[in-house]
Amino acid sequence: MDKISIMGVRIDNQSMDEVISTVADRLSKGEKYIIYTPNTEIVMMCQNDEEFLNYMNKSSINIPDGIGLVYASKIKKHPLKGKVAGFDLSMKLLELADKKGLKLYAVGGKPGIAETAMKNVHEKYPGIKIAGYHHGYFKGAHLGQGGHEEEQKVVDEINMHEPDILFVGFGAKKQEQWIEFNKDKLNAKIIIGNGGTIDVLAGNVKRAPDIYVNLGLEWLYRLIKEPKRISRQAVLPVFMLKVIFGNKNIVKEIK
Repeated sequence: MDKISIMGVRIDNQSMDEVISTVADRLSKGEKYIIYTPNTEIVMMCQNDEEFLNYMNKSSINIPDGIGLVYASKIKKHPLKGKVAGFDLSMKLLELADKKGLKLYAVGGKPGIAETAMKNVHEKYPGIKIAGYHHGYFKGAHLGQGGHEEEQKVVDEINMHEPDILFVGFGAKKQEQWIEFNKDKLNAKIIIGNGGTIDVLAGNVKRAPDIYVNLGLEWLYRLIKEPKRISRQAVLPVFMLKVIFGNKNIVKEIK
């Protein structure tokens, strides 16, 4: 079973090692490879946003970035190999880039965040060639406009440096929309929409301690730290109820 659909969102059934192996292969061939990181919250967002759903399903791969997706796959008898967290995958990409001397560009976050993140990456992974960085507060596709002069300047800057890996961190839908709009223009090989990873790398946001991550309770840690997230996290029990009591096609294998 290579892939399944969870409420219409394609989820590729690969382990972390398999994803990294695929990335390395695409890099060696110089092929463009787009990675999205759907979790339970994103799947629920897609239920009321067909545009977002279409974006999600146009990636090269969608990793299961959420233990809820893994539980859903098991409940409906189409088990995924396991959770592949977007942050953890991003760290594996940094390790790969460090080992192979690859070029990395990061776009996203508030002014100054991407710069700090890349400085921290350079200190920890000296083998990485920092191609550049840019904040995410420019006018363009991620604001629902597209083709704006400010956006084109960012695209031109990225292309000038020809990064092997491009981190795009605008948050759910905005980053996928931006990547979809610009993917044919971008001269980058591996493009990953990885949400708040740039903020974590900058030290602006702390990731959940390992005990929360290992227990699949990263969402609880984030809720404790950011109580205002409760309206977003409220979709989690709704998701599980839909899985448990919904028909078998809520989770199905994609041939």
